[in-house]
Amino acid sequence: MNEHARAELRLLRLLQLSSPALPVGAFSYSQGLEAAAAAGLVTDAPTAARWIGDALEHCMVRLDGPLLLRLCEAWAGGGADAAAWNTRFLASRESAELRAETVQMGYSLRLLLGSLMDAGPLHALREVAFPTAFAYAAAAWDIPASDALTGYLWSWVESQVMTAVKVVPLGQTDGQRMLLGLAERARAGAEVARSLGDDSIGAVMPQLALLSAQHESQYSRLYRS
Repeated sequence: MNEHARAELRLLRLLQLSSPALPVGAFSYSQGLEAAAAAGLVTDAPTAARWIGDALEHCMVRLDGPLLLRLCEAWAGGGADAAAWNTRFLASRESAELRAETVQMGYSLRLLLGSLMDAGPLHALREVAFPTAFAYAAAAWDIPASDALTGYLWSWVESQVMTAVKVVPLGQTDGQRMLLGLAERARAGAEVARSLGDDSIGAVMPQLALLSAQHESQYSRLYRS
């Protein structure tokens, strides 16, 4: 297989890993967006785009993204630091629902990867955050960490837009317009995530944390977070 063919295969593996069809249960979580809609903060396409874009820029780009990069590098280097970064990611979740979400999705991806490849190092971890398993697959499939980050952020954006279409609700065309608009923010955000040093990793979104906690006792809901 020549280098062009290998590059194409890496792209296809990344598309598989980032696809909504990946059976990890992402469709059952809203990451606070459902609570934001119930609170009247997200009521139409512009407010949904603003909510998703702000969460992307202030949380995903500054916390989840940089940690994913560290995890990719750790697994590519033999996994020595993976457990520490996994622990840090789990500790960063600000509500019980958000923590349960990443643990459940990480568990599901670990099971899936165990049926596709040798996932022994993942099984050595008691709890696996979703980005930890995502990074493990990226390293195993020789996907560059930078590309894995782009795919991870886009997968999150797409999931959030799909959630907004359901809970606001919005039309499918509205959702596609949002994706077009958010693509540049995701691209620019990936650049920021790559530039952050270890001491700069961190995010504070108190409104998201409070809404996520309130969602735990929300009377009517479609999502688990």
